Amino acid sequence: MNREKRTEIFTRLRDQNPNPTTELEFSSDFELLVAVVLSAQATDVGVNKATAKLFPVANTPQAIYALGVDGLKEYIKTIGLFNSKAENIIKLCQMLIEQHDGQVPRTREALEALPGVGRKTANVVLNTAYGMPTMAVDTHIFRVSNRTRIAPGKNVLEVEKRLLRVVPEEFLRDAHHWLILHGRYVCTARKPKCGECLIADLCEFPVSQRPTS
Repeated sequence: MNREKRTEIFTRLRDQNPNPTTELEFSSDFELLVAVVLSAQATDVGVNKATAKLFPVANTPQAIYALGVDGLKEYIKTIGLFNSKAENIIKLCQMLIEQHDGQVPRTREALEALPGVGRKTANVVLNTAYGMPTMAVDTHIFRVSNRTRIAPGKNVLEVEKRLLRVVPEEFLRDAHHWLILHGRYVCTARKPKCGECLIADLCEFPVSQRPTS
């Protein structure tokens, strides 16, 4: 795919949704961090339901740490892998209190050192909380990047690096939100909605493999 096509794709996505953001609900960078940790192998809708009960009670590292693992589990037990997530979040809160004065760090290295925080989670926080041009490649972005040929790659890191290299600079900050939403609602895994897609004429997914209806 050439630069002209990519520019037109992101221009259309931007025109449709000028201010994209995560569908996770949060009101601080710490709430965002916790929500993203909880969202691994879980839906944003499910996470939002749990945090709607948790955050009014505890939404700082100190307050969640005070709940303890068992106390936190009561709020997040509807989320997949809640046992390990509760343990990681309590340890994460302890590290924030002891090493970062209760503040969410603003570097990838410091974020990835926190329990339960991998590269994708760090990228979401850096982008959504701090406006950095990162690519949090999840299953949706991986699929869309490969299917459309915007930035094909064999693994998520390869796709991430290629996106950072080929997405025009003016779109970098918001690109991962546009791609996630496109993959979640239009370019779906089992049956992409090619007939409803605003970039179908630019997509390099073979026409012979596209759904007919």
